[in-house]
Order: sequence, then structure tokens, then C-alpha cells
Amino acid sequence: MIVVLTGGTGGAKFVDGLRQVIPSKDLTIIVNTGDDLEWWGLYVSPDLDSITYVLAGLLSKERGWGVKGDTFFCLQAMGDLGEPIWFHTGDRDLAVHLLRSKLLKQGKTLSEVSAEIAAKMGVQARILPMSNARVETRVETPIGELSFEEYFVQRWYQDPVKSIRFAGIENAGPAPGVVDAIMSASVVLLAPSNPVTSIGPILAVPGITEALKQTPALVAAVSPIIGNSAISGPAGILMAAQGLPVSIAGVAQAYREFLDLLVVDHRDAKAAEELRQSGLRVHCANTIMGTADEKIELARQILSQAESPASNENAAHAGSDLS
Repeated sequence: MIVVLTGGTGGAKFVDGLRQVIPSKDLTIIVNTGDDLEWWGLYVSPDLDSITYVLAGLLSKERGWGVKGDTFFCLQAMGDLGEPIWFHTGDRDLAVHLLRSKLLKQGKTLSEVSAEIAAKMGVQARILPMSNARVETRVETPIGELSFEEYFVQRWYQDPVKSIRFAGIENAGPAPGVVDAIMSASVVLLAPSNPVTSIGPILAVPGITEALKQTPALVAAVSPIIGNSAISGPAGILMAAQGLPVSIAGVAQAYREFLDLLVVDHRDAKAAEELRQSGLRVHCANTIMGTADEKIELARQILSQAESPASNENAAHAGSDLS
């Protein structure tokens, strides 16, 4: 079983490659829910939706989110009625939010609802929210504290960031199956997602980082950073706000407690050699997933590296000297 920790558009692209290399039934996807929000009175889970859509073959490749070929008549009508429309929910996407909200109001957990929606869409992979508890990523800025979606979507991540916190994390626990999946995995992969606000909330759930430290599986990550900037989005800004170097060294530092293998872009070959001196295993590949073939090739490379004898010898999570 391959276990993937993921969030954001980079994570969805990575899962898209994996699903074409290994059977979907062998995939367990643990998904960030720190971005979840209430929108027009409905419970929206952007990362759960993106992963479900990509595994169902429905994700819009042009936008990187939402359903391909979707229409936005409801969005237009809500705008005409004076309602906020900065969060662009498509009509088919809206149907999922309606169903999720209905099932949650009936008393089902987010895990149960996610599994039911995935099954209705023909998804064979196992999709697990990081927690059934409500955890919200909050971004402190000069204009006040914003939800992640307000910071990222409404304001286009233009505000300086003072700090990030995960509201409700102290009362959260891993969703059923999350720890068991990590402990029984053959390989655990961290997608090239934002280390702070896509992977960070998952790691902050009590018990999950400990499971990653204890699992006998190799733990590998793909860097979302090339050189000194993010491939896309605000990862670099948020890493800097958390005191992490905006580099592959910063990615390694974020995951240092459990990381065995880091996959970085070819353009970071020199920095990769420096990281190897710290004791971390680093592999260079093309991490830009601009085409279907590039997604597949990256998935194949990381799985090949994870299955190599050197990886098996390294999978003790001894940690490297990155502090």
C-alpha cells in the first residue's frame, strides 16, 4: 500500500501521476482539511474535493481545481443577489458541497462522508481526511487574522504574513484509519505540497508525526521548491514566515523528524549534494508536472527510488543533521 499525504494543486497533480502508475486500490490518500470553510452555508473541503475529482478523472486540468467542463450559473446568480463570489464554486462542484453538508447534518463524520462521496464517483482509492475534528488554518497579517482561503483566494496572498496557526488542533485527533495506514504502508509519500499550510496541518494533528517517525515504511517527500522560490503559490512566503529557508534545505528541515528520501528538481543538483552531506538521501528529477507524461515519470521515479535497496537500508528515520 502506498500512502500519500497531500494538499493543494501540486498534491493533486502528483496523485494524478501515481494513479496512472499503480492501481488506485493500492493508494491511501491522507488529505489536508485545514483549508475547509463554510461557503453560502455549505461545508466546503477544497483539498478533499480536488483529490476525489482527480481520482475520478473529473478534475479540471486548466484550473487545477474544480470539475472539468463545469458551469458557473449559480455563482453568477449569487453575485446578482449581492452575495460574495470570490470563492469560485462551479455548479457541479456545488452539488458535492450540498451533499457533504446534508450528510454531515445527518450526523455522519467527515471520514464517512468523504468515503461515501468517493464511492458514488467510482473512486477505488481510499481517501482519508487528516481528522474528523474541525481544524482551520489561520494566517496572521497586518490587516488581521484571515482564514487560509481568504488569504490565498480572496486576497491573492498579497498580505505580509506574521504567523500561521491551526485553530482547533489541540482538540483534534487523526481520523480513523490514518495512523494504521501510515504504520502498515510499504511507502509513505509527501506530495509536492506547501510544507506549511498543506502538509503542516496534517503533521500538527496529534499522533500523525509520531506515526511517521515510527513506521517501518520509507518516508519520501517531493520538494515544492526550486532554487529559492515555490513552483507555484505562497509556499515560499509561508516558509519564510515560519523561519524556514526557502530552499530544498528548508523543505528537508520541515520534515527532518521522519524524512528518509527527498526528491528535488534537477536544477537543485548543487544544493542536493550539500544536503547529502548532512546524511539525507536526495534524488534529482524533473519535478515540474506540466504534462501527463511528466506527472507519470515523476511518480515512477519516486517509486523506483523508494523501492531501491539504498532506500530500504535508510528507512529507520534516524534523522539527518538539519536543525
